[in-house]
Amino acid sequence: MKKIILSAIMLFFFAAAVHAQSSVQFGLKAGANLATLTNDTNLDPDHRTAFHAGALAHIHLGRRFALQPEVMFSAQGAEYTNYRRDKINYVNVPVLGQYMIGNGLRLQTGPQIGFLTNAESKNGNTEMDFENSLKKTDFSWSFGAGYLTRSGLGIDARYNLGLSDISKNNTGLKNRVWQIGLFYQFGS
Repeated sequence: MKKIILSAIMLFFFAAAVHAQSSVQFGLKAGANLATLTNDTNLDPDHRTAFHAGALAHIHLGRRFALQPEVMFSAQGAEYTNYRRDKINYVNVPVLGQYMIGNGLRLQTGPQIGFLTNAESKNGNTEMDFENSLKKTDFSWSFGAGYLTRSGLGIDARYNLGLSDISKNNTGLKNRVWQIGLFYQFGS
């Protein structure tokens, strides 16, 4: 929890420092996740439908370029054909570089660090906590696009490609998450 609070504080101090040299707009966002896990075994899980929600700081670095750090709660994991459901939740901190096209379209990419908040597996009526078998951090790379209207309301779609093995047993367990959501950027 200390890492999460420290990351959020650093994010907003960074945004405030950059504000002196550029335009910063803050916003809120939320949406749906289609999450799954890949691994070195033959398990082939289905997507878990879940959600994400959080805050963003859109920092203009020039007419066409921006930096957008975010702090997001993200429900991830996977579902399996034997009715097992793995719920793995993170507080993710992506830092996206954005190329803005004049009509409101934004192309974005950048690194993301995730801090594990909990992990549980449910099979029928049986629930099991497996947080201790996972690493506390996850590193991903995000790719996506967004569109901002003149009113400040926007839509965002991205793919988060897990780069690090999140299993302490080194089984090659990696997150894969599609996200689509709405955001509101204040002062647009």
